[in-house]
Amino acid sequence: MSQNIKELYGNKLAARDGDIGKVKDFYFDDKTWAIRYLVADTGSWLPGRLVLLSPYSFEKLDLPGKTLHVRLSKKQIEDSPPLVAHMPVSRQFETKYHSYFEWPPYWQGPQMWGMGNYPIVVPASAPAAEHSRQTHDDPHLRSTQALVGYHIETVDGTIGHLSSFLVDDRSWAIDNLVVEAGHWYSGKEILISPRKIERISYGESKVYVKLTKAEIQGTCENEPAKARAGVHVAGNLRC
Repeated sequence: MSQNIKELYGNKLAARDGDIGKVKDFYFDDKTWAIRYLVADTGSWLPGRLVLLSPYSFEKLDLPGKTLHVRLSKKQIEDSPPLVAHMPVSRQFETKYHSYFEWPPYWQGPQMWGMGNYPIVVPASAPAAEHSRQTHDDPHLRSTQALVGYHIETVDGTIGHLSSFLVDDRSWAIDNLVVEAGHWYSGKEILISPRKIERISYGESKVYVKLTKAEIQGTCENEPAKARAGVHVAGNLRC
């Protein structure tokens, strides 16, 4: 089911033996458009540390209770390899972090999560991947919060700005970018697939899409707003 990611910010995080904080942010891979980590706000429990939780650890998303349950103990998280807040996440750190939690390395294998399309922990006795991605490259991890407000540039001009993401809560892949259109389209919300993204310019704070304004408007007008994939998008337009 698709979830609007901004509705997950602030949700409570529950370990197996108690609360560990709240959802602060998500880091996504800007090459595969997969959520790689949740960034936890642990308050005064682990001050000064950047606590990352992989979808491998997610157990249950309780939407009515606004709580994400993780299959980890507080002690496991406290004893995990530390990463200083505001420091970049390197592949070296990821390798150490995944090894500690016994999470499979998502960067090894041909699929979104290594050997599969879902964040499932495979037993250690499973066959090793025949195809592996380069492990010396730094990960292309970006903050979902940081991209909010980026302008959306079509082939023929700006159409609005990025306001959120829709994410599949099983695969943790980003399904769509939620865009608040400018005055040219009555300020409506438009959903744009990552497949239509040409590139992201972090220096310019812009997302470039491989579409014209006419293509976006035509697609939206031909598809009425309705509920899809469990997400109510009435009043929004999907591209």
